[in-house]
Amino acid sequence: MSTLTIKRPDDWHLHLRDGAMMDGVLPHSAAHFARAIIMPNLVPPVVTGDQAAAYRDRILKALPDGMTFDPLMTLYLTENTNPADVAAAHASGLVKAVKLYPAGATTNSASGVQDFDAVRPVLEKMAEIGLPLCVHGEVTAPEIDIFDREAAFIDLVLDPIRQSTPGLRVVMEHITTSNAVAYAEDQDDTLGATITVQHLMLDRNDMLVGGIRPHYYCLPILKRGSHRLELLRAATSGAPRFFLGTDSAPHATHTKENACGCAGCFTAPIALSCLAQTFDEAHALDNLEAFVSQNGPAFYGLPENTDTITLTKGDPITIPDHIDTDAGPVTVFDPGRPVFWSVQ
Repeated sequence: MSTLTIKRPDDWHLHLRDGAMMDGVLPHSAAHFARAIIMPNLVPPVVTGDQAAAYRDRILKALPDGMTFDPLMTLYLTENTNPADVAAAHASGLVKAVKLYPAGATTNSASGVQDFDAVRPVLEKMAEIGLPLCVHGEVTAPEIDIFDREAAFIDLVLDPIRQSTPGLRVVMEHITTSNAVAYAEDQDDTLGATITVQHLMLDRNDMLVGGIRPHYYCLPILKRGSHRLELLRAATSGAPRFFLGTDSAPHATHTKENACGCAGCFTAPIALSCLAQTFDEAHALDNLEAFVSQNGPAFYGLPENTDTITLTKGDPITIPDHIDTDAGPVTVFDPGRPVFWSVQ
């Protein structure tokens, strides 16, 4: 197969930031994706319906003429989140999910949750109205090794939340381990899971062997190759509970290349090319459309896109070193091997 036409994809986990950075990165997602779940971890975070509406307006104002893109807004869950505000934001059609960050888990997560009992009223309201909870699935206790934080989160936080809140729809975002795959495959259809480009293509050796590669550093961190293979099996299987969330996370290059570099991979410009390459290598191109265009809308209760996008296999694509923004250059993710699929 050298040409593949699929329904236009969506990105179910995207960081756009704000201001000058957003102006620079937004066109690279809008060029390929029709919709995206927009992460709310700004400074300050997006915690109310009014703040989500204002953020959506800023995104649409920054969208270049001629591009179509629908930002699907989320609220940042805090211990002070008001269940009534969440319900009203959902009823208006504005908010499509609420995001749970354990406090200190990743970029701009200081306002996240420490006491999970404190957010129980919000979770119960969400289960009642069918509003999904998107979870950054890592514990942050210092005694737990960074490579074990996802597995510990499943046992210590996620499963207890789901057991105590029947009917709550949950998205395990950017899963990275065989533990997460096994858990997801053993649950009912109230659970979905997103997988990123980098976790399908790389493991921790790629980040650490022969020198540290800061542009592969993300959270959750890359894991062993055996975990990557399980993620690949899940993503390419066509199973409806797995779908794309790029977690494309732009940082100015100088904030990645320093003594305490930021976590995140900026994959938006080449995400679809990389995924086509990955599915092609796995002899699973027939399931690419399910992963990027069908499973996500089905979980969120939204229609599939009616327009299409075409990918073509040819000479290796040229991956730009960086994109320029008024907030500084942003280095583009490079998987370190040839990618032969381009988006037309």
